[in-house]
Amino acid sequence: MPNVFDTLKERGFVAQCTNEQELHDLFDKERVTFYIGFDPTADSLHAGHFIALMAMAHLQRAGHRPICLVGGGTGTVGDPTGRTDMRKMLTDEQIEHNCECFKKQMARFIDFSDGKAIMANNADWLRKLNYVDMLRDVGACFTVNRMLAAECYKQRWEKGLTFLEFNYMVMQAYDFLELNRRYGCKLQMGGDDQWSNIIAGVELNRRKSGTAVYGLTNKLLTKSDGKKMGKTAGGALWLDAEKTSPYEFYQYWRNVDDADVEKCLALLTFLPMEEVHRLGSLEGSAINEAKTVLAYEVTKIVHGEEEAKKAKAGAEQVFGGAGGAAETMPEVKAAAGEKLLDVLTAGGVFASKGEGRRLIKQNGLALGGGKVTDEGYALTDADFEGERAVVRKGKKKHYKLVKA
Repeated sequence: MPNVFDTLKERGFVAQCTNEQELHDLFDKERVTFYIGFDPTADSLHAGHFIALMAMAHLQRAGHRPICLVGGGTGTVGDPTGRTDMRKMLTDEQIEHNCECFKKQMARFIDFSDGKAIMANNADWLRKLNYVDMLRDVGACFTVNRMLAAECYKQRWEKGLTFLEFNYMVMQAYDFLELNRRYGCKLQMGGDDQWSNIIAGVELNRRKSGTAVYGLTNKLLTKSDGKKMGKTAGGALWLDAEKTSPYEFYQYWRNVDDADVEKCLALLTFLPMEEVHRLGSLEGSAINEAKTVLAYEVTKIVHGEEEAKKAKAGAEQVFGGAGGAAETMPEVKAAAGEKLLDVLTAGGVFASKGEGRRLIKQNGLALGGGKVTDEGYALTDADFEGERAVVRKGKKKHYKLVKA
């Protein structure tokens, strides 16, 4: 079996690593226990978490042991990374509910049977800590100068960083120390925006116990233009079928840009890389074959094979397989920058804006791969696949937006 580090690198996961050669050797020598943390900021995981879960699944398939850490403790503070404002404070009840939702979803990706993986909650140790003892034991290992230089705090520095959020790095570092003590965890993984926090945990383990541990970040899920992937007209692309239906989820991946297909196949499916390269090399209309495979494989992983088949069949019925049904859809001229509600009203889809607003409030309008929840939503170039976008009104009426 190939070294799993080579697998991750070949598929495009690896962004940064604390000591690449040592970690590579460690994967050959032993069954490595590793962890990824997930703060319960919502009641569902989303597409941004998907790449981390796939990296975790690859390591488990190679014989290593994952720890899925839900942030029942860190979630009370909120990670300031990538934020321009403070996260909304959640109640203890909301945090507990969201953690339970995360656990159910993670079980689709990770095998927890027979000790093959561990589900942990950092509330079990963080909420029991004495503040003064924590300051003396752990706080002395951090310098304010170094913390302020971290990327995770830079964006917040000018607008104001609360002391509550300033503690987040210390709490995440302590998680790594505690998981090493409890389970022999030697590797923390996460998105590339977590690099500063991960480095803090590696350093804390070294200073407190002299233990060699490692940090590895995966690339964030972005489009070829650098923008984050996984956003729809209705907001985030959720992994919960109640928030983003399997059909909408399938359609999102079916409509990704041509330039992103090969990367998504490598990161978000288990297809062999030979097949990934073959599909990614298709050009012109043939690239639609690759997009269909991508949408099916990703939907199968997240929602199961039965739902993936239903979504694929539904899309083929709407779009006519080779495009027949799409050709007969009523057309509405549209352009990036125009408000969707204005376009559909002017095009006769709605008799009035009031009708459109009512349908949006009832979650009855969909654009591409997601429901439209904002009545003021303005179309973007990303909404159009080639020169068109598809709108669904209610359950059965479809319209083709043609780029003006």
